[in-house]
Amino acid sequence: MTKYIFVTGGVTSSLGKGIISASLAKLLQARGYSVTIQKFDPYINIDPGTLNPYEHGECFVTEDGAETDLDLGHYERFLNIPTSQANNITTGRIYQNVINKERQGEFLGKTVQVIPHITDEIKRNMRLLGESGNFDIVITELGGTVGDIESLPYIEAVRQFKWEVGSNNALVIHLTLIPFLAAAGELKTKPTQHSVKMLLEYGIQPDILVCRTEHHISQDIRKKIAQFCNVNLNAVIESIDASTIYDVPLLMLKEQLDRTVLSKLKLPLKNEPDLESWKDFLGRLKNPTAEVRIGLVGKYVELPDAYKSITESFIHAGAFNECKVRVECIHSESITEENVKAKLGKLDGVLVAPGFGARGIEGKITAIKFIRESNIPFFGICLGMQCAVIEFGRNVLGLTHAHSTEMDENTEHAVISMMEEQKKVTLKGGTMRLGSYPCELKKGSKAYNIYGKSKITERHRHRYEFNNDFLKQYEAAGMIASGINPENNLVEIVELKTHPYFIASQFHPELKSTVANPHPLFVKFVAASLEHSKKKH
Repeated sequence: MTKYIFVTGGVTSSLGKGIISASLAKLLQARGYSVTIQKFDPYINIDPGTLNPYEHGECFVTEDGAETDLDLGHYERFLNIPTSQANNITTGRIYQNVINKERQGEFLGKTVQVIPHITDEIKRNMRLLGESGNFDIVITELGGTVGDIESLPYIEAVRQFKWEVGSNNALVIHLTLIPFLAAAGELKTKPTQHSVKMLLEYGIQPDILVCRTEHHISQDIRKKIAQFCNVNLNAVIESIDASTIYDVPLLMLKEQLDRTVLSKLKLPLKNEPDLESWKDFLGRLKNPTAEVRIGLVGKYVELPDAYKSITESFIHAGAFNECKVRVECIHSESITEENVKAKLGKLDGVLVAPGFGARGIEGKITAIKFIRESNIPFFGICLGMQCAVIEFGRNVLGLTHAHSTEMDENTEHAVISMMEEQKKVTLKGGTMRLGSYPCELKKGSKAYNIYGKSKITERHRHRYEFNNDFLKQYEAAGMIASGINPENNLVEIVELKTHPYFIASQFHPELKSTVANPHPLFVKFVAASLEHSKKKH
C-alpha cells in the first residue's frame, strides 16, 4: 500500500515547505523508494498561469502542459523525475470539479457542502498519484499556513484521510519557526507551541516537527518542544538556514528525518542513502575555480522567484563548469541607447528572459543589438528569442517596423505573429502552446553540437511564433533557424553564424535542468561566457 506524508506550515509563510518536501523525497529516493510530491495551493485561481510573476513567482510548466506552482520546479530539480498536472491542485480546481459534478446531477437532491463534498474531492486528489501504482510514498505539501481561512478544508481533509488509512500509512510533518530574539538573546519556542495548538484544535496531532531556525537548537529546547507538542524527542528536527537549498537534503540526513519517517510508517530502512553524486555536485558548487558575470535582462527582476528556474539552471551549469555564475539582474525598462554600454559592457554573457506584454520590450531589443555588435555571448529564451528576431529584422535586414503582433497588431513587418490556432482563443488560462513538443536540429549547427543529437523535446509556454514568411530573408543574412518543429514547421531555435555564441530558443530549457542533468544550453552558455571572460583578461 502507498504511504502518505503531509507537510503543513505554521507561524509564517516562506519557511521552505517545498525544499523540506523535496529534500525528504530525495533521501527516501536515495534509499531505494519511489517517491513523488504534490502541492495543494489554497488560492481560487484554477492554476498560476494567469498570475503576475510578482504575485506568486514564476509559473512552472510540466511535460504534459500544466501551468503549476514553482515548487514543482524544486521537486523535479531534486528528484530528476518529471511531474504532471496531478502534482499541483488548487482550491479553484477542487471547487470547479465539484460544481461541474453538481451541474451534471451527481449530487441530485443533496445539499452540496464543504464537508463532505469539497473534502471528499480533496481526498480523491490526494489519492490519485498513490493509486497509479507507480509510487511507494506520496508527499503532499499544503500551501499557506495553518489557521488561514482558505486552508481549513485541506486540514480537515488530512484529518479525515489520516483516520481512514490508519496511523501507520500516513503522517503529518509540521514546519514551524523558532525565532531568535536579539534583545533577549535567546530562541523562543512559543510560536511553535501556538502553531501546534492550532493544528490540534483542527483534530491533527503532528508526528514530526521541523523547526526553521537561524541558530542551533539545544537539547533543552528540543525537550521542551517535544513535551509541549506531544511529539517524540527524535521527531523534533532542526532546519537551520543553509548557504544553498542543495545543502538541505544533507542537513536532513544528519537530523535523521528520513529514518524517523520510515520508522513511523513502519517501512524498512533499506540501504543507507546513496548521495555520492549529490555530494560531488555540492563540492563543485562550493569550490569554483573561476567566476563569470552574466546579466539577466528581464522585467520582473525585483522578485528573485520570478526567474527561479533560470537562476537554478545557472547554479547547475556553473557547478558543471566548476565556475561561480554571478547573475546580475537588469531591468529591461532601464536600458537605453545611451546607457546600454555602461550596463552590459563589462558582462561575460547576457541572457534575455521570457515575459509577456509590451512593457520593457524596447530595452530588451536595445540590449540585444549591443550584445550582437559587441560579440558578447547571448542566450535568449521565449520572448528573448522573439526580441532577437525583431532586433535582427530592424537593424540588419532593414525592416524598420519589424515587431511582434503581440506589441503592435498593425506592424508592416510582423516577424513574430500569433499561431493560427491561437487566433480563435478568447480565454486566458491554459490556452497557450504548453508542455513538451519535439524539435529537430540541423546537423552542423551550434544547437546540434550542443545537444549532440538531432531529435530533442522541450517545454513551451507561448502564443506567438516566428513568422516563416520571413525565414529565407533571415537565413540569407546569417540568422539560421537551427531547430524546427517537425510537425508544423515552426522555428524553435535561431542562432547567428558569425557570432561566437548567439543562440535563442522559443522553448524554455530552464524547465528541464536538474542537479543530475544540467541543461546543455545553459552548460554551453556558461562555458562560452567563461571563454569570453578569459579573452577580456
